[in-house]
Amino acid sequence: MSSGAWSRDALPAMLGDLRVLVECETPSSDRVLLDRGLAEILGWARARLGPPARLLQHPCGPHGDTVELLYTGDAPGFVLVLCHYDTVWPAGTLASWPFALEGGIVSGPGVFDMKNGLVQAVYAVKGLRALGVPHPSVKLLLNGDEELGSPASRPLIERASEGALATFVLEASLDGAVKTARKGVGKFDLTLHGVESHVGLDPEKGASAIHALAALILETAALAAPARGTTVNVGLVDGGTGRNVCAGRASCGIDIRVATHEEMARVDAALAALRPPDPRVRVELGGGWCRPPMTPNTASRALYATAEAIAAAHGWTLRQAHAGGASDGNFVSALGRPVLDGLGAVGAGAHARSEHLLVEHIPERTALLMDLIAAHA
Repeated sequence: MSSGAWSRDALPAMLGDLRVLVECETPSSDRVLLDRGLAEILGWARARLGPPARLLQHPCGPHGDTVELLYTGDAPGFVLVLCHYDTVWPAGTLASWPFALEGGIVSGPGVFDMKNGLVQAVYAVKGLRALGVPHPSVKLLLNGDEELGSPASRPLIERASEGALATFVLEASLDGAVKTARKGVGKFDLTLHGVESHVGLDPEKGASAIHALAALILETAALAAPARGTTVNVGLVDGGTGRNVCAGRASCGIDIRVATHEEMARVDAALAALRPPDPRVRVELGGGWCRPPMTPNTASRALYATAEAIAAAHGWTLRQAHAGGASDGNFVSALGRPVLDGLGAVGAGAHARSEHLLVEHIPERTALLMDLIAAHA
């Protein structure tokens, strides 16, 4: 039996398990639900695959713990599979938006990003075992802070990928395409400290933080360079205490995305050089780069070529895409290690109420992962 046929036979069971995982709410900011969800996921994985050869659970402070599960193969080396179990959806979302399967479409909070990826990962190992296909060991890493930028799990991911034959990221696809490049993401906070005064009695004594911030927002927005893949968005603004008070403080939150390390350096230099028009106003720059760009390296290009050949052997057409969003694959790529992202669900609507996946593609994506793992035997 082929990997494709096995995955098609397993589809009903996969859909049942997907429902269980989606109905287990795991919002990134709720440690109690994350702990409960992780325990359920680990119990489910054990029920499907038996006990792992090794289980390491890393406490991550206020964030969801990171867990490494090692499933021993019968070939040398190991591959790393990255999955996050947290979602952007707050507790109680299921009450108004339950899991639904209708007309070949599955919808529900986190179904696309990325509970389906968890199901694919576990069933890929299950399928390789069932078919007796030689394969290297599989290290499955589950983290609960990905939607927050993986602040606690980043060093664990980087360490886990050391020595891996390949890293596969089970994030959702981009319209069916795997992701071979992603932008780097920076989250910056710009705070200005001015001089307060009464705008009627002492207007000349004040130095408005808001007026200065308005000027620097325009200067920051001008750093965008779409032709080079750099975007800038000021999405949050706050400041002042009253209409008749010259603002003593103002701040904004900035999202910056870049396609190259060179653009990171250019933006860093420009932000550091920001100066308000009024010298009495002081500038404070906070935040920084959450994820470096994921740019294709030689090893990752070879990994995509392997995936493309596997898909062609099945009669499928595989495409690659560059994504504006970032993932944990960015960390692995920045270290020069082979990584292939976007191997998860085919669908759309991540982080939106339109989130859904197409059932027909689940077997082929699972089979693709099975064959990619086996190709490293």
